[in-house]
Amino acid sequence: MRWVFSFLLLGLFAAVEAVSSSGNRLLVLLESASLKSKYSNYFGELEARGYTLSYETPKKSDLSLFTLGERTYDHILILPINVRGLGPNLTSKFFLEFINAGGNILLTLSSSTPTPTALVSLLLELDIHLPTERSSLVVDHFNYDTISAADRHDVLLLPRPNSVRPDIKNFFSGSAEDVIAFPRAVGQTLGNASPLLTPILRGSKTAYSYDPKSEANGMEDPFAVGPQLSLITTMQARNSARLTVVGTSEMLENKWFEDSVQTAGKGAKEVKTANKAFAKEVTGWTFNEIGVLRVENIEHRLIEDGVASNITNPKIYRVKNDVSYEIAVSEYSWDKWIPFIPAKGDALQLEFSMLSPFHRLTLKPKTTTATATIFTTSFTLPDQHGIFNFKINHKRPFLSNVEEKNTVTVRHFAHDEWARSWAISNAWPWVAGISVTVGGWLAFCALWLWSAPVPLKLAASGKKIQ
Repeated sequence: MRWVFSFLLLGLFAAVEAVSSSGNRLLVLLESASLKSKYSNYFGELEARGYTLSYETPKKSDLSLFTLGERTYDHILILPINVRGLGPNLTSKFFLEFINAGGNILLTLSSSTPTPTALVSLLLELDIHLPTERSSLVVDHFNYDTISAADRHDVLLLPRPNSVRPDIKNFFSGSAEDVIAFPRAVGQTLGNASPLLTPILRGSKTAYSYDPKSEANGMEDPFAVGPQLSLITTMQARNSARLTVVGTSEMLENKWFEDSVQTAGKGAKEVKTANKAFAKEVTGWTFNEIGVLRVENIEHRLIEDGVASNITNPKIYRVKNDVSYEIAVSEYSWDKWIPFIPAKGDALQLEFSMLSPFHRLTLKPKTTTATATIFTTSFTLPDQHGIFNFKINHKRPFLSNVEEKNTVTVRHFAHDEWARSWAISNAWPWVAGISVTVGGWLAFCALWLWSAPVPLKLAASGKKIQ
């Protein structure tokens, strides 16, 4: 009965598992436990979705991201902390190791709280740059909330990113009229060296970053202006671990989840913020609730006379064989696996390569199951023997990476597999030449054998003459 009890216990754990595809253990780093009330709505949503929240401060001496070489937590949420150092166990080195181990980090900033040195170093490692002035913030004199920021213009009102960016529509929902309130944000600039960085939300054309404590210098030489400012930056590592930098922690507060704002300009109107829904989407992507791809099955097989073989994934093929390749891919969407459908204009591609690709083919959807889409293609192997790979290398923004490689041997023709001479049209002149030579030799032999010898004549003297 022990195995029955284990099975039931496993089912119970599966039932309470979080919607995240990578675990439910969430570490919340904040300066003081008293600040929890400011984000109670946000934390309540996380708990309702199945996360187990552990509230800790950097002052805790035994706080560690790893236990016996394994991650203690699956995700980390970092709220503004007014300390210069986070302690020996929370350095940039340990945060990078946490990402390399597959952990996800959601980092929030604040213009009123200096960012700890460890986090600044972490962002510099990832080529994300913050203003040198710790009190810098982003203002916009055309897109601001006239109720709460009538004078300072530091509460930005921005449209939902999906309404202005087609590449985000598959991941962030909402209508074009939804407004995001972004109060007192810290803008970031992104380096050109890293292709892993993707901004979700950028500043409008009239936004700029400056330091209120030195307004004169800030106006003459701002840190960044317009779309140079990234307000929410995402980074997906090569192992698909995710980090998101939110330029203001205030957008997660209860006030901005439920408050109404009023736009500036002639068409000013009062609307309710979409911060709650947008924060859920940003958090969901960071913590692997959306945009996660999984390969369920891969099959390649030989095709003979137009019929696929029943033997799947053989280790050896022959040059010029016809083969088919199938891959089943699922996408995790909030709490379930669904069939993966590439975005419009995009496709899954297969490479058949040795040192370089001999074939690069587009995989077409063949059919769908309850949880996956099956993509397929067929092709003829090249006239080259050696060690080859069926390779999938699918890397797209906001989707986890799909890297699959299946190695096979491609052999040359065996001695009894070559086509006969008469089946090769280019060999017909040689066959004809050999046939003429053999036929001529036989004709000569027959003529020699069947020809009668010339009779000999005797001379009068008795000598033989011819």
